[in-house]
Amino acid sequence: METPSGRKLHRIRALVAIAEIGVSVGDFGGFIEASKNLEQSGNARVYGDAWVYGDARVYGNALVYGNAQVSGNAWVSLSIHIGWFSNVGSERGTLTYFRQKDGSVCTNRGCFSGTLSDFEGAVKKRHGDSRIGQEYDLLIQFIRLRASAWEVAQQEAA
Repeated sequence: METPSGRKLHRIRALVAIAEIGVSVGDFGGFIEASKNLEQSGNARVYGDAWVYGDARVYGNALVYGNAQVSGNAWVSLSIHIGWFSNVGSERGTLTYFRQKDGSVCTNRGCFSGTLSDFEGAVKKRHGDSRIGQEYDLLIQFIRLRASAWEVAQQEAA
């Protein structure tokens, strides 16, 4: 599989069983660009049609699934640091949001990828106060509320 930017992604398979979350050896998972994208210890999981690529990392007990796309310098370690809404906007696509290493919120929707504030500006410019614009405004409010509960991550020692 290839991302719109030309990165080659590979479907993963479980190397070990994780009984507490129902994973058996050999089960198919989501898609990653390289082994560095998914920690192979702990219970981190990428499954469904989810993508993880670039310098993004999934580790700890994080779950990335559905149509989520995690890229850039994002580090996902808890399942509350990522979320998505499906069947939204004029194209009925998926809006994904996640916490970046610096604590900021990154959003992806279609060909847009950027900060939540930049996404909000793009929505206002394209959809204004239409019904779709109002739906996006509510989703943006939810993302801000959810992100306000995220704990500050400790940086790993270099």
